[in-house]
Amino acid sequence: MSSNRPVPRRYFTVEQANATLPLVRAIVRDLSELSRDVIERRDRLAQLQSGRNAQSTDIYSEELTQVDQEIEKDSRRLREYVEELLKLGVEPKNGPEGLVDFPALIDGKEVYLCWKLGEPEVLFWHDTEAGFAGRQSLTADAGVDSGSSSGEGLSHGHDL
Repeated sequence: MSSNRPVPRRYFTVEQANATLPLVRAIVRDLSELSRDVIERRDRLAQLQSGRNAQSTDIYSEELTQVDQEIEKDSRRLREYVEELLKLGVEPKNGPEGLVDFPALIDGKEVYLCWKLGEPEVLFWHDTEAGFAGRQSLTADAGVDSGSSSGEGLSHGHDL
């Protein structure tokens, strides 16, 4: 999966990721709520449309079309939330769960600082290929490289 994504232009330190969290948290909260709502409405709409003739013009057809248009409008809003996060340098991973990754360097290796909606701050990291299941707790002895636009920061250990 990561072989298809562009190299991140920005690497976050833990401090930078946590400083960005108030804005990220607000966007992710909206993204998560709207994602769950859109998924639920799509499922209901699919159930209502199953077995119906697509060319049917009964009294419910117009309402179903309107619901479908509202779902599409909200799907565009979801894409806008994702774009906002990407512009910040944050990679959304799971909308309904509110899961995002902050590209980072630990001991010179590209990793993700991992945060999930509801967590008070960035407390975990994982390898780029490991995903959420591979999350590990940040420790005081991990060397997190300083964030820079080129990603060529000098490695230094901080107290995380």
